[in-house]
Amino acid sequence: MSGRRAFSFPFWIGFVASRHIRRGRGRSPAPVFSVLGIAVGVLALTVIIAVMNGFQLGFIENILEVSSYHVRFEGFPPEDTETLRQKLGEGPGIVAAVPFCEFQALVRGQRDRQSGLVVRGLPPEALELDRGLAAKLEFEAGSFDISGAGAILLGTELARSLSVRLGDELTVFSVDDLFGGAGAGVHNFTVTGLFRTGYYDYDMGLAFMNLETARSLSQSPVVLGFKLRDRWQDSAAMAALASRLPAPQEGGRLSSWRDYNRSFFGALRTEKLFMFILVGLIFVVVGLNIFQAQRRAVLERREEIGLLRAVGAGDLSVRMVFAWDGFLIGFCGAGAGLALGLLVASRIGAFFALAEGLINAVIAAANYLSGSFFGSGDFAVFSPAVFYIKEVPSRIIPAEVFLIFMFGFLSALLAAWFASGKVSRTKPAEVLRDE
Repeated sequence: MSGRRAFSFPFWIGFVASRHIRRGRGRSPAPVFSVLGIAVGVLALTVIIAVMNGFQLGFIENILEVSSYHVRFEGFPPEDTETLRQKLGEGPGIVAAVPFCEFQALVRGQRDRQSGLVVRGLPPEALELDRGLAAKLEFEAGSFDISGAGAILLGTELARSLSVRLGDELTVFSVDDLFGGAGAGVHNFTVTGLFRTGYYDYDMGLAFMNLETARSLSQSPVVLGFKLRDRWQDSAAMAALASRLPAPQEGGRLSSWRDYNRSFFGALRTEKLFMFILVGLIFVVVGLNIFQAQRRAVLERREEIGLLRAVGAGDLSVRMVFAWDGFLIGFCGAGAGLALGLLVASRIGAFFALAEGLINAVIAAANYLSGSFFGSGDFAVFSPAVFYIKEVPSRIIPAEVFLIFMFGFLSALLAAWFASGKVSRTKPAEVLRDE
């Protein structure tokens, strides 16, 4: 019994495990390759998920800040709009309350170019009421000027397709116009601003005009859009708004951003999940390699295992020696990969610029040697001529980073633990008798 107490965890276990790694490093490259495999997997998954988060959250924030809002309230008389906006906009957690209406329309620009679009009517002070919208609208020409009845704001891509510039006139036909509604007629507008959101669908198919003008062109109802301090608290915000509604407005309908964007956000979530799984297969491959290496180590060290068992070490203690090997491999590999992944993800633009510079330098050298056979040397990973982005976005979410680290760490630890299962089959008497 006293002999077993001499082997107290973790001192001798850590010593023996580190000795195995030091001695095995010269005989077999498996520990080094295992650490490198875990590091590469964590690095790749960290960078890929960060860039994917950058693109997806950019889409989501554009949708919520520019178009859909976090919570909507509709189904109330238009004459009560301002009263409800002031009353409901003071609720807890609400940072903006903006009335709007929207309708589909056909617009005709210069040289009879036409395009379909969604026209949204907003109050002239919309940017003061909604700072989130103001942050997402980047004006390449003009400003957010819809105070006049004949003013209209266009996305830059839509303006390009219609061949219109700041100050040009265009004609708008609403759906009501096309079907002979109350607002039938030709409506001429002057372009007072060209905006860019970074989301192609909006830059190509969205226009803003004065709320009163929009109501005169369409029979679409007025809706109150609310922005929340925390969009994930939409259920609590809807309950608070419902409790503040006056009795005559109880028939109005409240809806959340989860309701009217369910399919799109669900598709983004599924895409991210499958990317997580596909890249995570790296850990499965590395884990299998660690499993095989540790099983071989158990067979090679039968004499040491028999000796440890003979002097009082139990099955669990001896298995912990090999599990500690997996712990060190997983921790070092996942830690190194995570550090490099965070460095690359946080400086993704600089790394892409470095890659472009190196490739362009190679192209320039090839041009010099071969007479411009390889092109002009202006390679870009995300060329503006092909991609509708100015830079590669990256968002690091701490919870996901921790999960990636644990994937890499646990793949090595569990592989080593299961590989050490043969320790219990080693009989000290048989090993020592053979010796």
